[in-house]
Amino acid sequence: MAEAERIIGTPETPDADRGGQDRAEHDRADAQAEGPDTAPGTPRGKRRVAVLFAVAAVAYALDLISKMIVVAKLEHHAPIEIVGEWLRFEAIRNAGAAFGFGEAFTVIFTVIAATVIVVIVRLARKLYSLPWAIALGLLLGGALGNLTDRIFRSPGVFRGAVVDFIAPKHFAVFNLADSAIVCGGILIVLLSFRGLDPDGTVHKD
Repeated sequence: MAEAERIIGTPETPDADRGGQDRAEHDRADAQAEGPDTAPGTPRGKRRVAVLFAVAAVAYALDLISKMIVVAKLEHHAPIEIVGEWLRFEAIRNAGAAFGFGEAFTVIFTVIAATVIVVIVRLARKLYSLPWAIALGLLLGGALGNLTDRIFRSPGVFRGAVVDFIAPKHFAVFNLADSAIVCGGILIVLLSFRGLDPDGTVHKD
């Protein structure tokens, strides 16, 4: 009997086969949604949010520490040449925006920086893209760095002057927070050109 079943085969059951196909397609869809770098049972969105805040924390810490060193060791002292006359460290208090623009609108720039931070934090809830997490983390860390100066440095709350110290030849003096903001902005532009959205989807115009 067993030999006969082996030769003839068991009758096909369309419902069972269909159910198996549906489960296989469902598993493939889940795998594609999670991506190859997602561990089983790990929400990919949570991982991206952690990256965002980790990048922001590093950028903020580097900016804060560098400014503390500059204020303690370089302010009211002669500039330090790093690469001859092409790059030097020079402590400057900047009441304007990044790279010294708009010194008459300090309070407005403070409000803008605070708004950017709120928008990034709200956007983090829908963040599934690793490159976007890095870009937004750089923006968040840079914005927090300069906002800290606006709030806690003289001449007063929300009117404080930002500490700048990186002075290339024939260019504005800036700091690490400015650098993080610019790098994050450039990365966002590149991601937008590639059609990659913060939620991880890719669109083509």
